[in-house]
Amino acid sequence: MLVRIIRSLLGGFVMGSADLVPGVSGGTIALVLGIYERLVASIREGSSALGRLLRGDANGFKEHLQRVEWLLLLPLLTGILLAVISLARILETQLDERPTIMAGAFLGLVVGSVVIASRLIRRPETKHLLIAATVGLGLFLVLGLGDDPAILDPSLPSLPVFFGAGALAICAMILPGISGSLILVLVGMYSHVLGAVNQRDLAAVGVFVLGATVGLALFSQILHWALRNHHDTVLAALIGLMAGSLRVLWPWPGGVDSPGLDAPGGDLPQVVVAAVVGVVSVFIIARLAATKEDEVNEPQPSA
Repeated sequence: MLVRIIRSLLGGFVMGSADLVPGVSGGTIALVLGIYERLVASIREGSSALGRLLRGDANGFKEHLQRVEWLLLLPLLTGILLAVISLARILETQLDERPTIMAGAFLGLVVGSVVIASRLIRRPETKHLLIAATVGLGLFLVLGLGDDPAILDPSLPSLPVFFGAGALAICAMILPGISGSLILVLVGMYSHVLGAVNQRDLAAVGVFVLGATVGLALFSQILHWALRNHHDTVLAALIGLMAGSLRVLWPWPGGVDSPGLDAPGGDLPQVVVAAVVGVVSVFIIARLAATKEDEVNEPQPSA
């Protein structure tokens, strides 16, 4: 039992480390580690338990709670929390000191995720391309409405914004290939969440966690249904979101219309290298995930 707990704790740390980086999905890491299906099952049982509790069904609440694999879930969540606490300051420092190079790395991660996600569409059709293009263009235009780079906006959002960001970002946990941090980049909350963690802003962090809890309870069932019944359409929309987010990353934070930042200049070689490393990293992780999935789905020999 102790070995299983330690393994789940380490797995959670790796997942948390991945989810801190835009473009790398904790769900993909869970798939690589061979715990994805068990994790999703526990999340669904937990959300079902919460739904039963809200309806006043105490017996149903207890029944669903008993189905949650706590020896997997609790150490996993602990590992994720440890990763966030220990690594958030490093990322925030790099964002402050090397914003251009970090933007290049994030750009590579997002581009790699777009390519990998596009391969996951089971039956590609013209409509999927149109959906991705429409969503991507829409987000690209929306991100251009602000005056400040979304990834480096210094103004502190209100607590309800932290709540909404947590509710949206947590959805990525059950979607291999989609990063929770990428969602935060899309809504301009990435640096704010890192800052709240590093500054021990308990109010902001607590509201963010509350939003994540509520979002996971509400969206896990919806996403499960949507992916089961409209898999390719949902994936096409997610690809569009990722592609549109490149406005705040190419080739420096804030996009080409950023008022306070110039072109990379002397940093251009480092930016290119960082972007290439980002793309390659996503491809390697996706390859490991595909190998693991093949092993899980491989037919077992009959006795």
